[in-house]
Amino acid sequence: MRFLSRRLVMPNDLNYADSLFGGRALEWIDEESAIYAICQLETNCLVTKHIGEINFESPAMQGDIVEFGLETKSVGKTSIRVSCLVRNKATKKTICLADDIVFVKVDPVTRQPVPHGKTLEGLKSQTDKEIRSLNLITDKVE
Repeated sequence: MRFLSRRLVMPNDLNYADSLFGGRALEWIDEESAIYAICQLETNCLVTKHIGEINFESPAMQGDIVEFGLETKSVGKTSIRVSCLVRNKATKKTICLADDIVFVKVDPVTRQPVPHGKTLEGLKSQTDKEIRSLNLITDKVE
């Protein structure tokens, strides 16, 4: 799982108990997962088809930095299924897990599903190349 972005929990993100509002967490999960899927499939013509069960495990409080870990679970002909883990940056405690999010590529005019031409193996290779180009992994042994 790659942790790709972070957010600061601000006062307007809080519920009546002064912790991160679940609806705001869901909004962030949908947005972060969509950005991830758009980058994976190299198209912005995606729609959220399904978000499965989400388990909230620990609260995030004002001032906490939360980070979003994302990974591709499977790839269909027109769809991509991703998992999103939200955790506290400092403590690494899981805040919530959305383990079943599906996005579908659609035609921009007809809004009907269309093939994206990607495979899970191809996406893994694409990700490896991207990581290497960012110098996040080196092959040097010291």
